[in-house]
Amino acid sequence: MAQGHKVFRDFMARKGLKSTKQREIILDEFLKSTSHLSTEELYLKLRKKNPNLGYATVYRTLKLFAECGLAEERHFGDGQTRYERTSDEEHHDHLVCTGCSTILEFEDPRIEELQQQVARDHNFKILNHRLELYGLCSKCTGKE
Repeated sequence: MAQGHKVFRDFMARKGLKSTKQREIILDEFLKSTSHLSTEELYLKLRKKNPNLGYATVYRTLKLFAECGLAEERHFGDGQTRYERTSDEEHHDHLVCTGCSTILEFEDPRIEELQQQVARDHNFKILNHRLELYGLCSKCTGKE
């Protein structure tokens, strides 16, 4: 059993909730995804093969993923809550296109070091941070 499935099943058992086939289907699709999914996007993906799956079930299940630590809620200024898989990998930041809503992840050790230096200069301990840069992607500027 994959680690994400075990985490979710253990969480559900601790909460006294049932692990249903619908939740497992949602979990499988969510864990396969590499994008930042909104409830609607995940619902539409799943609905093709699972017409009996309800929007509310997807919504509540994504909330459970966030509660148990499998997902993080993200807000990129488009009015939708998006869900990103949590990972043990290095921290990453986001470039968010305000034209087409594309979200690109990036890592840059220079930015991370600069943030640490700013914190040291102000005798401040960073516990967590998020960097999101908003603008236009190459497709939207016509400069691919």
